[in-house]
Amino acid sequence: MIHRYEINGLTVQTGDIICTMNGKPDILPGEFWRLVGKLVPGDVDHVAMYLGPNGRCIEAGALGVVTFEVKDGVWDSEYLMKRRGHLVDTFYGIAYPLAGRGLSSELEDQLRADIYAFALLQVGKSYNLNFLNSDTDDAFYCSQLIYRAYLRCGIDLNTGMAMEALPGTNQIIYPQEIWDECIHRLAQPLSIHNGG
Repeated sequence: MIHRYEINGLTVQTGDIICTMNGKPDILPGEFWRLVGKLVPGDVDHVAMYLGPNGRCIEAGALGVVTFEVKDGVWDSEYLMKRRGHLVDTFYGIAYPLAGRGLSSELEDQLRADIYAFALLQVGKSYNLNFLNSDTDDAFYCSQLIYRAYLRCGIDLNTGMAMEALPGTNQIIYPQEIWDECIHRLAQPLSIHNGG
Protein backbone atom coordinates (compact mmCIF):
# COMPACT_ATOMS: atom_id res chain seq x y z
CA MET A 1 0.00 0.00 0.00
CA ILE A 2 1.24 3.48 -0.86
CA HIS A 3 0.97 6.01 1.94
CA ARG A 4 0.76 9.80 1.76
CA TYR A 5 1.63 12.32 4.42
CA GLU A 6 2.68 15.92 4.83
CA ILE A 7 5.92 17.06 6.44
CA ASN A 8 6.34 20.79 7.09
CA GLY A 9 3.67 21.47 4.48
CA LEU A 10 5.26 19.34 1.72
CA THR A 11 3.48 16.22 0.47
CA VAL A 12 5.34 12.90 0.56
CA GLN A 13 4.47 9.42 -0.63
CA THR A 14 6.07 6.09 0.19
CA GLY A 15 9.63 6.16 -1.18
CA ASP A 16 10.03 9.95 -1.36
CA ILE A 17 13.18 11.40 0.18
CA ILE A 18 13.42 13.79 3.12
CA CYS A 19 16.47 16.02 2.74
CA THR A 20 18.05 17.84 5.66
CA MET A 21 21.00 20.02 6.57
CA ASN A 22 23.07 18.97 9.57
CA GLY A 23 22.73 21.23 12.57
CA LYS A 24 20.19 23.50 14.08
CA PRO A 25 20.80 26.95 15.51
CA ASP A 26 20.41 27.71 19.21
CA ILE A 27 21.31 24.31 20.67
CA LEU A 28 24.83 22.96 21.33
CA PRO A 29 24.36 19.53 19.67
CA GLY A 30 23.02 21.40 16.65
CA GLU A 31 26.26 23.35 16.34
CA PHE A 32 28.28 20.11 16.47
CA TRP A 33 26.21 18.59 13.64
CA ARG A 34 26.48 21.80 11.63
CA LEU A 35 30.28 21.42 11.69
CA VAL A 36 30.00 17.76 10.64
CA GLY A 37 27.78 18.87 7.75
CA LYS A 38 30.56 21.12 6.46
CA LEU A 39 32.46 17.93 5.50
CA VAL A 40 29.71 16.91 3.06
CA PRO A 41 29.58 18.69 -0.33
CA GLY A 42 26.47 20.78 -1.02
CA ASP A 43 23.63 22.06 1.13
CA VAL A 44 21.96 18.69 1.70
CA ASP A 45 23.89 16.74 4.35
CA HIS A 46 21.49 13.90 5.18
CA VAL A 47 18.61 11.98 3.64
CA ALA A 48 15.86 9.73 5.00
CA MET A 49 13.00 7.97 3.24
CA TYR A 50 9.30 8.35 3.93
CA LEU A 51 7.62 4.95 4.31
CA GLY A 52 4.25 5.45 5.97
CA PRO A 53 1.77 4.91 7.35
CA ASN A 54 1.41 8.27 9.06
CA GLY A 55 4.86 9.79 9.78
CA ARG A 56 6.93 6.60 9.64
CA CYS A 57 10.37 7.10 8.04
CA ILE A 58 13.61 5.16 7.69
CA GLU A 59 17.23 6.25 7.64
CA ALA A 60 20.78 5.00 8.01
CA GLY A 61 22.66 6.86 10.70
CA ALA A 62 24.88 6.38 13.74
CA LEU A 63 22.54 3.69 15.11
CA GLY A 64 22.48 1.85 11.78
CA VAL A 65 19.25 1.52 9.82
CA VAL A 66 16.30 2.59 11.98
CA THR A 67 12.72 3.71 11.58
CA PHE A 68 11.30 6.74 13.34
CA GLU A 69 8.05 8.68 13.40
CA VAL A 70 7.55 12.31 12.32
CA LYS A 71 4.74 13.39 14.63
CA ASP A 72 1.93 15.69 13.53
CA GLY A 73 3.61 16.43 10.19
CA VAL A 74 6.36 18.54 11.78
CA TRP A 75 10.09 17.81 11.43
CA ASP A 76 11.31 18.18 15.02
CA SER A 77 14.87 16.88 15.22
CA GLU A 78 15.17 17.68 18.92
CA TYR A 79 12.21 15.40 19.66
CA LEU A 80 13.74 12.66 17.46
CA MET A 81 17.32 12.93 18.76
CA LYS A 82 17.46 9.77 20.86
CA ARG A 83 15.74 7.59 18.28
CA ARG A 84 18.09 8.88 15.56
CA GLY A 85 21.44 8.57 17.39
CA HIS A 86 21.47 12.19 18.58
CA LEU A 87 21.49 13.57 15.04
CA VAL A 88 20.27 17.15 14.98
CA ASP A 89 19.30 18.46 11.56
CA THR A 90 17.15 21.04 9.86
CA PHE A 91 14.46 20.19 7.33
CA TYR A 92 15.56 21.27 3.83
CA GLY A 93 12.97 19.80 1.46
CA ILE A 94 11.65 16.71 -0.29
CA ALA A 95 13.16 14.93 -3.31
CA TYR A 96 10.84 12.92 -5.58
CA PRO A 97 12.95 10.27 -7.39
CA LEU A 98 9.98 8.87 -9.35
CA ALA A 99 8.55 12.19 -10.50
CA GLY A 100 9.05 13.27 -14.10
CA ARG A 101 10.02 9.82 -15.37
CA GLY A 102 6.83 9.22 -17.38
CA LEU A 103 5.83 6.19 -15.30
CA SER A 104 2.28 4.89 -15.36
CA SER A 105 0.55 5.14 -11.99
CA GLU A 106 0.52 1.33 -11.79
CA LEU A 107 4.28 1.04 -12.40
CA GLU A 108 5.00 3.89 -10.01
CA ASP A 109 2.97 2.14 -7.29
CA GLN A 110 4.83 -1.13 -7.96
CA LEU A 111 8.19 0.64 -7.67
CA ARG A 112 7.13 2.38 -4.46
CA ALA A 113 6.04 -0.97 -2.97
CA ASP A 114 9.36 -2.58 -3.96
CA ILE A 115 11.39 0.32 -2.54
CA TYR A 116 9.36 0.14 0.69
CA ALA A 117 9.93 -3.63 1.03
CA PHE A 118 13.68 -3.33 0.33
CA ALA A 119 14.11 -0.51 2.84
CA LEU A 120 12.28 -2.35 5.62
CA LEU A 121 14.46 -5.44 5.11
CA GLN A 122 17.50 -3.30 5.99
CA VAL A 123 16.29 -2.27 9.48
CA GLY A 124 18.83 -3.30 12.09
CA LYS A 125 21.82 -3.34 9.74
CA SER A 126 24.87 -1.39 10.85
CA TYR A 127 26.20 1.95 9.63
CA ASN A 128 28.60 1.74 6.69
CA LEU A 129 31.74 3.69 7.54
CA ASN A 130 33.33 2.73 4.22
CA PHE A 131 31.77 5.47 2.11
CA LEU A 132 33.68 4.28 -0.96
CA ASN A 133 31.79 0.95 -0.88
CA SER A 134 28.31 2.01 -1.96
CA ASP A 135 27.62 -1.37 -3.62
CA THR A 136 27.16 -3.39 -0.43
CA ASP A 137 23.86 -4.30 1.18
CA ASP A 138 25.54 -5.45 4.42
CA ALA A 139 25.72 -1.95 5.97
CA PHE A 140 24.46 1.48 4.90
CA TYR A 141 25.14 5.19 5.18
CA CYS A 142 22.18 7.52 4.62
CA SER A 143 22.35 8.22 0.90
CA GLN A 144 23.63 4.73 0.09
CA LEU A 145 20.39 3.24 1.50
CA ILE A 146 18.37 5.45 -0.84
CA TYR A 147 20.69 4.75 -3.78
CA ARG A 148 20.52 0.96 -3.33
CA ALA A 149 16.71 0.98 -2.98
CA TYR A 150 16.26 2.89 -6.24
CA LEU A 151 19.07 1.18 -8.17
CA ARG A 152 17.19 -2.12 -7.81
CA CYS A 153 14.36 -0.47 -9.73
CA GLY A 154 16.61 0.76 -12.54
CA ILE A 155 17.02 4.33 -11.22
CA ASP A 156 20.67 5.30 -10.68
CA LEU A 157 20.96 8.35 -8.40
CA ASN A 158 24.79 8.39 -8.52
CA THR A 159 25.79 11.34 -10.70
CA GLY A 160 29.54 10.87 -10.16
CA MET A 161 29.87 13.87 -7.84
CA ALA A 162 33.33 13.95 -6.23
CA MET A 163 35.51 16.01 -3.94
CA GLU A 164 38.10 17.46 -6.32
CA ALA A 165 41.10 17.00 -4.03
CA LEU A 166 40.32 13.33 -3.27
CA PRO A 167 40.49 10.79 -6.10
CA GLY A 168 37.89 8.02 -6.06
CA THR A 169 35.32 9.99 -4.10
CA ASN A 170 32.94 9.80 -7.06
CA GLN A 171 32.07 6.33 -5.73
CA ILE A 172 30.47 7.94 -2.67
CA ILE A 173 26.75 8.61 -2.99
CA TYR A 174 26.28 12.13 -1.61
CA PRO A 175 22.96 13.42 -0.24
CA GLN A 176 23.32 16.45 -2.52
CA GLU A 177 23.39 14.14 -5.56
CA ILE A 178 20.02 12.73 -4.64
CA TRP A 179 18.60 16.24 -4.28
CA ASP A 180 20.12 17.38 -7.58
CA GLU A 181 19.12 14.25 -9.53
CA CYS A 182 15.44 14.40 -8.52
CA ILE A 183 12.56 16.77 -8.93
CA HIS A 184 12.38 18.40 -5.52
CA ARG A 185 10.60 20.97 -3.40
CA LEU A 186 12.49 23.26 -1.07
CA ALA A 187 11.08 23.99 2.37
CA GLN A 188 9.90 27.51 2.99
CA PRO A 189 12.84 29.73 4.05
CA LEU A 190 11.30 30.22 7.49
CA SER A 191 11.29 26.43 8.00
CA ILE A 192 14.95 26.15 6.99
CA HIS A 193 16.13 28.77 9.46
CA ASN A 194 13.90 27.65 12.30
CA GLY A 195 14.46 23.94 11.80
CA GLY A 196 10.95 22.95 11.03
